[in-house]
Amino acid sequence: MGDIKFELNLPGLNELMKSPEMQSALDAAGEYVASVAGTDYAASPKTGRWIGFSNVYPNSKKAAHENYVDNTLIKALTASGLSMEK
Repeated sequence: MGDIKFELNLPGLNELMKSPEMQSALDAAGEYVASVAGTDYAASPKTGRWIGFSNVYPNSKKAAHENYVDNTLIKALTASGLSMEK
């Protein structure tokens, strides 16, 4: 088979990653992880320079301590079937 070349359309990809549809999916995933973690956790949608994302965080001192001791958010992320990428 011959060489196949692809050209990445970065402006189009960035537009897709920040689209309302993608943000809606990210918001739903963030809310789900927060609900798995517990009532003292929340999710907040964000749009960065290149992509949209959802932050999930402890919403009280008690939850922050629980997360520090037990890695609650990582466990909730794993239990939700999602993963975190850098």
